[in-house]
Amino acid sequence: MDNKNTDKEWHLRLFQKSLLKRAKWRQIERMMPPMNGDATGLDIGADNGVISLLLRKRGGVWSSVDSDPLAVNSIRCLVGDNVALMGNGKLPFGDESFNVVVIIDMLEHLEDDGAFIKECHRVLKPAGRLIINVPHIKKYTLLRPLRNLVGLTDKEHGHVRSGYTKNQLFHVIKDGFDVEESTTYSRFFVEFLDIFIRLAAKKSGGTDERSSSKGLVIDESRFEKMQKLFRVYSVLFPFFWIASQLDHLLFFTKGHSLIAKSRRRLWIPRKTPVLRDGRSIADATLNTKIGTASPF
Repeated sequence: MDNKNTDKEWHLRLFQKSLLKRAKWRQIERMMPPMNGDATGLDIGADNGVISLLLRKRGGVWSSVDSDPLAVNSIRCLVGDNVALMGNGKLPFGDESFNVVVIIDMLEHLEDDGAFIKECHRVLKPAGRLIINVPHIKKYTLLRPLRNLVGLTDKEHGHVRSGYTKNQLFHVIKDGFDVEESTTYSRFFVEFLDIFIRLAAKKSGGTDERSSSKGLVIDESRFEKMQKLFRVYSVLFPFFWIASQLDHLLFFTKGHSLIAKSRRRLWIPRKTPVLRDGRSIADATLNTKIGTASPF
């Protein structure tokens, strides 16, 4: 069996059966600037390599990095060259090397996310673009308690934080980037069904979608498990489609994934103004009569 070809085939087939991954790719593609000629791009943490492959097909000269050696191997199987291992939050590239950097579900894994954003700023060319995809923290949701109840915790997925609100993400990048666009996607019904497909995959002896995205390369011992996982996805795919249609009814709610595009500028540390009692001006505005026509 040709492991390289098998790995590529199965990851692509699983990608086509995952509405979550396809939705992620649509959002990334929508925010991507044109990549013509010798434009350069860097993708960081791009799942099992499928998104790395899709980015390369759009044009430009791409490199990929990941902090997991298994993921690096998996990405390399799909795209070939220009795949590197990232160590200690450092990118193995020179200053101002890329026109665009795409961070895909990596920031929540890093202890010092601010230092990593500064590293991305270093390798971006002036006026380059930074696209970041992260889990979105929602204040009121039933899904997080349910995930924890069935054992699908942040710790299991290697997260040092659950995700970000828009304000939290903007705060991390504010010293060197100006946000041009942001949105949330992937709402309740698809995310709810995703919990059960991951549990079903484990029960059937396969590897769940998030584990496969860690970059496990297919070999003889794992081939049968990947087949089982594909069967689970195939059986549940119609239900995912129905869930995605139901999510359209929740257009007024925020999604469980957050993506933002920002423009690089000169790195200037910004301090958020605070009042003498320690509150930010935003908090004071929301919780007092500041900003209203009412008398104090």
